Amino acid sequence: MKTIELKDILIHKIAAINDKAFLAAVNTIIDTKSEKLIYKTTPEQRERIKKGQDQFLRGETISNDQFEAEIDKWLNEK
Repeated sequence: MKTIELKDILIHKIAAINDKAFLAAVNTIIDTKSEKLIYKTTPEQRERIKKGQDQFLRGETISNDQFEAEIDKWLNEK
């Protein structure tokens, strides 16, 4: 069976299903295998991403080791 034939069979079978939970599960499976997964972000998320990029360009970063050391220090103060 060719891929296109299998897709046609699946499309017809899915169209006949009315179980919302099952369809949601199938959608989740398909999303994990999608080759062109597009992430949608909110305006607030885009603003935070832009701020982070700007900080990076200005050199306002620390290494992961420095970050972990700061966290350890903070946790030990409690």
